Amino acid sequence: MATAAKGAHACTMGHLALHYGTAEEGPKAAKLLKLLGMVETQVLPLPGGNFYRFVVDNAHFARGDGIIYLSALPEPQRKLIETIHEALGVGTESEHEAVKGMRAMMDNDFEASFHFGFLLESLEDLERIVLDLQDKAENDPDLKGRLKFGFNRAMAGNPEIDARLDASPVYGDVTRYAYGSHGVQAFIETDLLKAGQLGDSMVIELDYVFPGHDQHILSVVELG
Repeated sequence: MATAAKGAHACTMGHLALHYGTAEEGPKAAKLLKLLGMVETQVLPLPGGNFYRFVVDNAHFARGDGIIYLSALPEPQRKLIETIHEALGVGTESEHEAVKGMRAMMDNDFEASFHFGFLLESLEDLERIVLDLQDKAENDPDLKGRLKFGFNRAMAGNPEIDARLDASPVYGDVTRYAYGSHGVQAFIETDLLKAGQLGDSMVIELDYVFPGHDQHILSVVELG
């Protein structure tokens, strides 16, 4: 069992900077963050696309942590991504084998590469957000075809948790398990946010940990 580091030093995670592709995509990307529960605190119109400031909840409105910044890809970064895609034939019949291998890895494991996660305090909230996003991925013009989902259940073995997840509208049919117990994960991949090695999509993770357990998916990694 891992032990906590000693010392009086205090630190929180301050902010994460995210990018969308073009100016027209800015409001759509911001809409997605709001649907995920982020609180928009500022919109600054800029020539290349809006700059947005979000916080994880209202308690962080004026704090210096729990912040997500969202802005358009800078032109040099956009040109670099375009050059990489052209050189590797991304999305073409001559796509490089390394790209195919990367995509296959991510299809099998959403958290195998760069992603960011949010911890929710309610499983019902997580389920509501996911069900709403799944509906909008089918019916909302801004989000239709732009979201891809994956789910991990808690490792089996706790009868109460197993029963709750069996009855879940999100996890009832899920057969993938997290690398840990007493918690669940939901993954949303979207091309509205640009990140990763190819600069083409971003994976957002929503987590929930069942209360009363010191050992869970976010405290200890377990391998089955």
